Amino acid sequence: MTLPQIRIQSQPALIGLKTIRSVQEIRQLKAEQSIQQPKAELSINTQKGTLTIDQTQAWNDMDLKSVFVRTEEAAQLGRSDLLEGIARRAQEGDQLMRIEDGGNPITEQALVNMGNQMKDWNIGWIPSAGSVKINYQPANVDIQFKANKPIIETTPKKVEHNYQQGKVEVSLHQHSFLKIDFV
Repeated sequence: MTLPQIRIQSQPALIGLKTIRSVQEIRQLKAEQSIQQPKAELSINTQKGTLTIDQTQAWNDMDLKSVFVRTEEAAQLGRSDLLEGIARRAQEGDQLMRIEDGGNPITEQALVNMGNQMKDWNIGWIPSAGSVKINYQPANVDIQFKANKPIIETTPKKVEHNYQQGKVEVSLHQHSFLKIDFV
């Protein structure tokens, strides 16, 4: 006995996929930047120091006097000598007026006026201590400083962005089929 046979032949469908990749380009251009640094401002004001040395007294002590000092001293010495002379003569006149009181006023006056007295003498070229006067006022310095901030200017650039979208193309390469035979 022969049995009927069923023959089945099938073929699957084949799908074709074609992929086009997406392309993305991003480019960031450098920003434009300008930096300026202004110079700092510096101001220095100085008042000079002063040193004064007064050695007038030292010169006078060493007998190296100026014309003005010598003239002044000579005038004072002349005035005092004049007054002393007037006083001495008045005193001597008074003594001579009282000659009757006794004594020998003429001889006494002659001995006093003879001038054999010891003169004071000292080393004249050494100035006295503290005769040089020194005065110093130090300098005064005023410093003014101003720092200037930098000037920064920045211009950013936009991002360049290019994008091409990808694609997927679907196609049917082979159709499916089913074939059934009865034998």
